[in-house]
Amino acid sequence: MTTLPPPLPTFRFPTDGVPEALHRGEEELPFVEFEPGVDMQVLQVDVPTGLWVVRMRMQPGATLHTHKHSGEVHAFTVAGSWRYLEYEAVNRAGSYLYEPAGSIHTLHVPATNTEVTDVWFAIRGPNLNLDAGGKVTLVLDAALVLKVYRSRCRKLGLPAPRVLGADRA
Repeated sequence: MTTLPPPLPTFRFPTDGVPEALHRGEEELPFVEFEPGVDMQVLQVDVPTGLWVVRMRMQPGATLHTHKHSGEVHAFTVAGSWRYLEYEAVNRAGSYLYEPAGSIHTLHVPATNTEVTDVWFAIRGPNLNLDAGGKVTLVLDAALVLKVYRSRCRKLGLPAPRVLGADRA
């Protein structure tokens, strides 16, 4: 059996003054309870631009508050399935979802799921949680998500998570 040498980059960019790619392993950013049945891992925040990137692990039967997005959202389902109560489409493992600014919906994980549903979200701008009458009950943005995440980690006795972009928050 022939052993090939490791691949070499085709070209290299000068790195003077250019930031390196940033990496975090799953173990560096713990999952913490966001609400009952929903664990959250905050991957990146950029408070000045309103970006927050989170990974959510949701138990069968979990439902998030009805909310309105002030900016666009990108979602990728890693495992399980979920849907919005207001729509027929079901997001399954491997599916991608784009949500335009202004969309309103209620995320629900079917109780019939046999596994935890794992979804990666990149969200731009605040989510406005709404009550049954459409009144805003909570404004959840990048800064608040980071604050809640750090607080939950601290309460669990975990070291401060090294969330990408958090040093600029």
